[in-house]
Amino acid sequence: MPELPEVETIVRALQPVLTGKTIRRFEFLHPRVTRHSSPEQIRQEYIGSIISDLRRRGKYILIQFRQNPPDLAIHLKMSGQLLLSEEELVNKHLRAVIHLNDGLRLNFVDIRTFGYIFIANQNAPQGFLSLGIEPLSSSFTARRLEQLLSDKKTEVKTLLLHQDLVAGIGNIYASEICFLAGIHPERKGNILSKEEFKRLHRSIRKILQEAIFQMGTTFSNYRRPNGEAGMYSNQLQVYGRESEPCYKCQTKIIKIVQHGRSTFYCPLCQQ
Repeated sequence: MPELPEVETIVRALQPVLTGKTIRRFEFLHPRVTRHSSPEQIRQEYIGSIISDLRRRGKYILIQFRQNPPDLAIHLKMSGQLLLSEEELVNKHLRAVIHLNDGLRLNFVDIRTFGYIFIANQNAPQGFLSLGIEPLSSSFTARRLEQLLSDKKTEVKTLLLHQDLVAGIGNIYASEICFLAGIHPERKGNILSKEEFKRLHRSIRKILQEAIFQMGTTFSNYRRPNGEAGMYSNQLQVYGRESEPCYKCQTKIIKIVQHGRSTFYCPLCQQ
């Protein structure tokens, strides 16, 4: 699933291209792509609207407009892609097309059909309405992180995935964050020390910023709007490296499953 760095990369790539464009037409090619807002509602709200900006909230892409209707939100989920084209995109997994005034097309491709487009108003999905703090914002401090997690009896790596606490972190980066912080992923939030929260906070920001700089991580489906892959996969220290030697100490990386999600860590470097 595209996580915060991937979504941020997509937003930064689309922002200069889409800003100032007018939406002329929508094509919805699969019923699940508008399951939270009807195609008629979306067409009525946005056709003829001029795009003023794009931004990210957690793992959601938000398109904003000059006339100030609610944002148009897109969640890519497991396998969604947003690809720009000037011609018709021939792809059997094409689920929606946003046609713009200059002939440009924003194509929503999604192999698994979990992604969706919706109006970001009071009727938006609860997962969107309950998003927690942005980890790259100025209000996200080590003290704030401690306040969010220090009373939780859940494993710290799992807590990082709770979107209602900290928005945007996914499974790949949660493992990488715990490794950089030197914290065992099964440690509980309520037993971390103040110093460990400081290390965790620094690691969250450092990992996410570096991944954005490398334009995200591609294992299978994630692509930038020009179709190119992200490059952060070359920087991964533990994720996907089960039984391989740790780059720091040569101890074999261990894989465990936490709440149905794969976790990778070094048993020597992470305590």
